[in-house]
Amino acid sequence: MDYSEQQHLAKAPFYIAQADEVALFEHAFRQRLPVLIKGPTGCGKTRFVEYMAARLGRPLVTVSCHDDLSAADLVGRHLIGEQGTVWVDGPLTRAVRSGAICYLDEVVEARKDTTVVLHPLADDRRILPIERTGEQLIAPPDFMLVISYNPGYQNLLKSLKPSTRQRFVALTFGYPGPEVERDIVVAEAGVDPALATRLVKLAEALRRLTDHDLEETISTRLLVMAARLVASGLPLTVACRSAIVDALTDDAETAAGLDEVVQATLGA
Repeated sequence: MDYSEQQHLAKAPFYIAQADEVALFEHAFRQRLPVLIKGPTGCGKTRFVEYMAARLGRPLVTVSCHDDLSAADLVGRHLIGEQGTVWVDGPLTRAVRSGAICYLDEVVEARKDTTVVLHPLADDRRILPIERTGEQLIAPPDFMLVISYNPGYQNLLKSLKPSTRQRFVALTFGYPGPEVERDIVVAEAGVDPALATRLVKLAEALRRLTDHDLEETISTRLLVMAARLVASGLPLTVACRSAIVDALTDDAETAAGLDEVVQATLGA
């Protein structure tokens, strides 16, 4: 199948709430409302969904959307096997049948016909019509639809239509505050608070830049990666160069400018 999918029921991963997102998600789940999560790359959208699925005790089906993902990839298709033609459910259909949480990550990357399939599941009908088999699945109470996207990458060709967006309860994520981000780096990378604090200060400095050559600024994910490299014995500036600077840009001049910020902030 032409998609990336993960399905699991696991213990809750590490997550620190930033506001009232946990309570809002739980209320949406109880009210059988779909949720849309907006936020920049590496701010914790996927981690949050994994945390909430484990907290609610529901299996999670995650689909990483891309520009070749079609409605058939989500719903299912007929395949030819040894016994002839058989119908094979897609991840969305399996999630509906099993009452799982279905998470479509970066949904705007998928083909336009994909979001149309979601409409009857995301309103009061909560049904999934399967045209090729004539079946019409009614979502059980425990089924939940969650989608996410990065507004920073939106353009005229990749955006959610109002008819889709207004079917969802929306959560807007940003990067954590300094203290929360420090605690995340400490917990995720196993480093001491002093190093985590220095990395968070670097992130604050880089996020204040208004350099339009950068598509995205530094994420919490990149901070954790840099911290893990330092924890393994790599010098701090080398770790920051590979995990942060070179991850943010391919432009030599921009990289040099970012290096200057790293040197000035870290005092190295």
